[in-house]
Amino acid sequence: MTDIYQELARIRAEGEEAALATVISAGGSTPREEGAKMLVRVDGSILGSIGGGNIEKQVIEEAVKVIKRGRPQRLDYHLKKGEEVGMICGGDMEVFIEPILSTPTMYIFGGGHIAFCLAEMAKLVGFKIAVIDDREEFASSQRFPDAELTVVGDFAEAFQRLEIDKSSYIVIVTHGHEGDEVVLEGALATRARYIGMIGSKAKNRVIFSHLLAKGTPQEQLDRVHAPIGLEIYSQTPEEIAVSILAEVIKVRRSP
Repeated sequence: MTDIYQELARIRAEGEEAALATVISAGGSTPREEGAKMLVRVDGSILGSIGGGNIEKQVIEEAVKVIKRGRPQRLDYHLKKGEEVGMICGGDMEVFIEPILSTPTMYIFGGGHIAFCLAEMAKLVGFKIAVIDDREEFASSQRFPDAELTVVGDFAEAFQRLEIDKSSYIVIVTHGHEGDEVVLEGALATRARYIGMIGSKAKNRVIFSHLLAKGTPQEQLDRVHAPIGLEIYSQTPEEIAVSILAEVIKVRRSP
């Protein structure tokens, strides 16, 4: 039977998210002792228990919220006699819920002005940064000193060198429509949490039609945020980067 720590290791390895609830204080006749743990997944399924009943149900609900917020929470329960029939006679219990989050990675395809601004901003809000470009001068550690990874080479082949999982966010801002299409086709074959592509609605329709003709299912294209970013009437590279990052954060924190 899988234990909590094995499941935690799997969750981290696969880029998933969860929350760990631990009883840190228990007094009186509570259902579980200090140190009891329960792992709560994004969908509310659990491994382990902190005692069952209504209290556990409440903790599960709060744990799902903790995953979305990405911040720990401490909960106090004062259990009255008869409140949990057959389990609790009365007592106090304190539960600490901590998020188990993989550090998200933003894969920026294209190293131009928007990418330069976006990489700096995304780093500030906790993303690891990878920049991919087919031009050496646009994907270098000198240009992107805070990036964990810079890749120079053919866009299609670059996917073979990247570890894109459910905690990955792909931003497509290459220097041409052809590059955008190549990257989008590769991105749709991944499990990335977010795929966004820059460009006008007309340009994106053309690229979508090309991929549909190649056999890409419409439901796959429905994953794409295009035009990329929230509509804030942005014009400069800095403003466009803000709109992209805002959309990425919205997706990251959504249920």
